[in-house]
Amino acid sequence: MDYLKNEKFNLVPEGLMTSDHKPRILILYGSLRDRSYSRLLAEEAGKILEYMGAEVKIYNPDGLPTYDYDRSVENPKVQELRELSLWSEGQVWSSPELHGNMSGLMKTQIDWIPLSMGAVRPTQGRTLAVMQVSGGSQSFNAVNNMRILGRWMRMITIPNQSSVAKAYQEFEEDGKMKA
Repeated sequence: MDYLKNEKFNLVPEGLMTSDHKPRILILYGSLRDRSYSRLLAEEAGKILEYMGAEVKIYNPDGLPTYDYDRSVENPKVQELRELSLWSEGQVWSSPELHGNMSGLMKTQIDWIPLSMGAVRPTQGRTLAVMQVSGGSQSFNAVNNMRILGRWMRMITIPNQSSVAKAYQEFEEDGKMKA
């Protein structure tokens, strides 16, 4: 856990670090396009988090059924998402902005994360970061709405957020984000 300390700063006071594993971060993205900019942004976030010492898993939503309460709860993609959500200690949500909001696919993923398991909210206390991409000018509608959902799920939504305008101009051909 030396990455949390350096010569100038001790980011975690002595005695507070109790975990015996790397921070577990689940990343969700909200588009199935071949060149999905929300996925590319999610992958960039994953690289940064891994560099900082986190264990990162990116959920692929391809094949996830539309939210239908409990009719599809046994679907393997639903089960995978729920297991990853329970595994995580923090999450990053990356969505395109469509019609002034997050994508339907992003909302479907969030809806499949259970709000309660008995008397426990399984997302309570988990850290959440939100990001969005858009094809046009700068906007914050998707991140603002994801922030509301995170609070509803009793997640600790960090104040920083990322909105990438004209995302089609911000990534190299190989998918890496430009400097």
